[in-house]
Amino acid sequence: MNAPRNFLPTKNSTKTPLAVKVADVSRIFDGRTVLDSLSLDIRPGEFVALLGASGSGKTTLLRILAGLDAPDAGEAWVPEARTVVYQEPRLVLSRRVWRNVVVGLSGPQATRDQAVKALAEVGLRERADAWPATLSGGEAQRAALARALVREPRLLLLDEPFAALDALTRLKMQRLIRDLCQVHGPATLLVTHDVEEAILLADRILVLREGAIAFDAQVSIPHPREAEGQRFDALRAQLLGELGVSVAARAAPNITPIAPRHGAVLLAN
Repeated sequence: MNAPRNFLPTKNSTKTPLAVKVADVSRIFDGRTVLDSLSLDIRPGEFVALLGASGSGKTTLLRILAGLDAPDAGEAWVPEARTVVYQEPRLVLSRRVWRNVVVGLSGPQATRDQAVKALAEVGLRERADAWPATLSGGEAQRAALARALVREPRLLLLDEPFAALDALTRLKMQRLIRDLCQVHGPATLLVTHDVEEAILLADRILVLREGAIAFDAQVSIPHPREAEGQRFDALRAQLLGELGVSVAARAAPNITPIAPRHGAVLLAN
């Protein structure tokens, strides 16, 4: 298996650089093809949501991009500066919150000041010296987000990070992640089962089916978005249909499918 490779600069190129390029990637578990010659490009700063039924390969793709797994065939190019936020905060209970934010780092990034700055961005400045066990679920997930952002990633991978939160906290976290991504500008891939969450957050939505990208569309609804209105309902119905759920839409979908990209040039800043 080939591990994901970091981008190398391409000299004298005027083509738009990519944050991620996946080329004909396949992954097989116990004779079952989970990813089947999948190809995908993600541009710098682009927020992409990945939908699909359970077992469709969403998390497998994310793990490959994170460097936690490797494809059986094909190649994936990713930035060296990348990080993951999981469904569980995965905080170290024996370390105070600020130390969790900079865990594994060294040098200027590993200082308390840097940790507190990141915590302030997620509204947790006053909890810097708290123990993780004293945090609420939403606070713990915000600490995990601060830990990701302090690393200044060019690629942020989100593996259903809000799934365990209550509805109100989830809504607040969705707004927070969108605002922070706009400020920091990483390419972002959000794996989610929640169609409404995908529409609220993403610039582009993909549907993974039978190991390949079966649907790829830009979302043209302007930000800030609300989970209501004809345009939102129409897009929601379209996506549910792609996922095999029949829902009557009240208006024509406000999306334009994207043709597969070919011949992309890899370029790193």
